[in-house]
This record gives sequence, structure tokens and C-alpha cells, in this order.
Amino acid sequence: MGTTPDLAALKKLAVELRRTILQTIAAAGSGHPGGSLSMVELLVGLYWYKLRHDPKRPTWPQRDLFLLSKGHGCPALYTVLAYQGYFPKEELQTLRKYPTRLQGHPERWCVPGVEIAAGSLGQGLSMANGIALADRLDGRTRRIFCLLGDGEVQEGQVWEAAMTAHHHRLDAVCAIIDANQLQQNGPVKTLKDIEPLPEKWRAFGWHTIEIDGHDIGQVIKAYDEAATIKGKPQVVVARTVKGKGVSFMELNPAWHGVAPKPDELDKALKELDAAKY
Repeated sequence: MGTTPDLAALKKLAVELRRTILQTIAAAGSGHPGGSLSMVELLVGLYWYKLRHDPKRPTWPQRDLFLLSKGHGCPALYTVLAYQGYFPKEELQTLRKYPTRLQGHPERWCVPGVEIAAGSLGQGLSMANGIALADRLDGRTRRIFCLLGDGEVQEGQVWEAAMTAHHHRLDAVCAIIDANQLQQNGPVKTLKDIEPLPEKWRAFGWHTIEIDGHDIGQVIKAYDEAATIKGKPQVVVARTVKGKGVSFMELNPAWHGVAPKPDELDKALKELDAAKY
């Protein structure tokens, strides 16, 4: 966990991670690029700044926890874990290739640093609550971060979990909404509008922070603010762009779960190489 982040270095890192994510999905021939690309800065702000963790001790009892509820975004999580040293980067090329441990949705115990199994949406926040309640009984003090998608927030279980966290004053829980505007079949707003998100979370008793989820400075500031809140859970509503960084993928639902072909990968990597940070 850092104290004086180099924002320029973190922006550059985000571009490199996006390159690797796309190369990994392309090598697999399947995967979910759109939702993986949208969450990169949110993960960078955690793993290179706020999260208390140790790749050499992935089960360290005092570690903070990151729970990926939108499990289809695991190419981004796997890439971050590899860059952090939880497993060799070369293993990323085994994504979705049997008998790899880097499955298309994450599974606990398979990959160091993966805390929960995820696939069926809407369950991660309930798991975060359970861990926070168990930690309270054990007298353990640590943070539990849970990342959800905005389409996922349509699930009723999310709001049951939101009520539970408020009722039990679970200030160890910080939810992060990757509000990237799209779900599998089209725009979230068209299919089942969930706005206004910040007001809804406030109505459920959560300390709510709304940010540009691609501005690493805002991401870090939000995580710092959340850590100061006592007596209530926190949520960071991160406004993001699905497919961020690649023009033909951005806000295009066709790239929810399709791997880029060689020519598309080449075009995407060239765009990322030209990115300004």
C-alpha cells in the first residue's frame, strides 16, 4: 500500500495493463474485453495504492480483501494479480485453455489472490457483508472492497445486501460500481434504468462518492475518503466507459464477450500505444 502515488506512472501502467488484457483474451479466443477494460483504473488504485496485501502471502490473515462480483471481468483481475507477482505473467497466456487455473470466471483457491468464486451476478456484496460480520466477531480489522457492474446492480440481491450492510453498520465494506453504461444486450439505461445511482445508495444509508472512474487521481481520492468513514458502508460510483481505450470497442455492446481477431488486436494495440498519459 503506497502513500505518495505517482499518478503519471499509474496512468502509464493502466495502458500497459489494457494491452496485456487484450493480448490475453485474444490468445484465449474468448473472454470479455469490454468490462475488463472499463475497470482497470479502479484496480490500479487498489492494488498499487490502497489495498493492504502481500503477493508472497496471499492468505495473510490481516490482508484487505478484493472481491470481484462481476466475475466475467476476471481477465483484468488476473492481469493485475500477475503484474503484482501472485503468479507468473507467462501464465496469462493459458486463460480459458483447459486445464488452466485461469478459468473464464474466477474460482477461489484456484488462483492466488482470488478471494471468491464469481459468475452468477449479484452475489459479491452479500459475501462482503458475511466476511465483514465474521471479522467483527473475530476482532479483525481490515477492509473489504467489492466491485460490481452497473448492469449487475439490477439484481435484487444487491439491494438486499445494501440494506444488510447499512443495518449492521458495516463500515469495513466498500462497494465499487463499475458504471460502464452497457450490459450484455445493450445500454443499461435502455434495458433497465438504474439511475440515479448515487441517490439510491444514499437512500439505502451508504456514504456515496461519485467519480470519473478513469481518472486515477479521483479514484485514489475516493478510496482515501471511504477509509475515513465510520459507522456506515461506503460506495464509489465510478463513471466509466465499457471498452475504454479502444475506439471501436468503446460503448459497443458487441464487445461484451468477444475476443479480438489478429487484425483487430493489432489495431487496438496501436491505439493504446498512441495513448496520452
